[in-house]
Amino acid sequence: MPSNLKLVINNPNKQIEERQFFERDELKVILDLYAKMVSEGSWKDYGLSISSKQVSFSVFRNAAENALYKICKNFKPKNKNLKYLITDTSGKILKNSFDLRLLLKNTNWKKLQK
Repeated sequence: MPSNLKLVINNPNKQIEERQFFERDELKVILDLYAKMVSEGSWKDYGLSISSKQVSFSVFRNAAENALYKICKNFKPKNKNLKYLITDTSGKILKNSFDLRLLLKNTNWKKLQK
């Protein structure tokens, strides 16, 4: 085994918080929207990314292109309205809210598209 690799099991000092991902109900809301947009032909692919600060659900028009949008959940927002965000490919915040369902429901995805 290479000397720079370490196997860590149940390390109490480095446990990942349970809420450092989308919760089941949050993911269901996002995937329901994704299914609707795929059936309309607007979105074709998605990707998930996670960092220590946030988790992102990226949507793509085509798999070979950059993401159209990212639906993000901040783990420790500075402001409660920055808990959930919709950003563009450059990271610019297009919409934000403290409630994921309201954010996604009140977004006109056709107007956001370029």
